[in-house]
Amino acid sequence: MPVVTVQMFEGRTLDQKRKLVRAITDAMIEHAQARPDGLHVVLQEIPKENWGRAGVLGSDRTDP
Repeated sequence: MPVVTVQMFEGRTLDQKRKLVRAITDAMIEHAQARPDGLHVVLQEIPKENWGRAGVLGSDRTDP
């Protein structure tokens, strides 16, 4: 039972998430011989204010 966890900033549409889960599932089937009925994909959306990099909150960053 593989579990793939993706942590990312909030803001993607439901359609984007559907496509991402499909693409990850397809990749795991092709490259890791995972069975789709046993594969879990977990999307963890993190608000930018709860994520820091190099000592700066994501909500305070000006770079992409």
